[in-house]
Formats: sequence, C-alpha cells, structure tokens
Amino acid sequence: MLPGPLRLVPYWYTAAGIGAAVGAAGCSTRDRLTFPDPGPAGPQTVIEQPAQDTSVSEGPAFVVSGRSRDADGVDTVYLETEGGVDTFLPLTDGGTDVPFDVPLTTVGQSGQTLTLRVFGTDGLGNRGDTAVRRIAVQ
Repeated sequence: MLPGPLRLVPYWYTAAGIGAAVGAAGCSTRDRLTFPDPGPAGPQTVIEQPAQDTSVSEGPAFVVSGRSRDADGVDTVYLETEGGVDTFLPLTDGGTDVPFDVPLTTVGQSGQTLTLRVFGTDGLGNRGDTAVRRIAVQ
C-alpha cells in the first residue's frame, strides 16, 4: 500500500534544489583573493635620451640623459655599466627630481655593446625599478 496521494513539488523545494540555490547564492558573495600591500615604491627612473637602445659610431663620448623621481625624495641614484671602460659614483642629490647626464666613452670600443643600468633609492632604502639602455658601438 502506498502512503497518501502523490504530490508534485517544484525542484527548488527539494533538498537538491535548495543546495543548488544556496550554492549559487554563495558564489556571488564569496571571499575575494587579496594580496598584501607591496609597501612604498622606490623612485621612478627613466632614461630619456636615447629613447631606446641604439648604435653609435666610435668617437666622442655619447651622453645618456634621464632622471629619477620620488615624491618623498630621492636619496641616491646608482649608475652601473657593463662593457666599456666607464664607472660612475652614485649621485646623492636629495631632491624629489634628480636629473643625470652620463658620458659613455666610445673611443676604442668599436664592436662592443655598452649597457647602462640606472636606479634610485629613497631615504627609507626602497629601491625603484631599473632603467636600462644598450648602446652598440660601431
């Protein structure tokens, strides 16, 4: 013997339907991924001249120009060279906008690629991104 008359109920009234509805509602309110604050960024350094990697003829010094900026102040600008014969002392200006003009020796460097990397740090020691320029001497 069957108990009582058979009733049809909508799907959302069943346990499976309620679970699906709760699951769908949960998707719209779930926790989002968060990432820790990277902290203060260091100075932004750009090489303005030349605007991109370039090649030059052997001869007089080739000047690379740019600036390092930080609203909190630039403590030191570091200039690193690879290839060639030049080395540079760090610049310690202390302003919020520190320009630089770097003369790279090209005499006797034919066939070499000179790489200049420049970056700044602020008073808290935060290092900014490194600007890089490659100069091929012909």
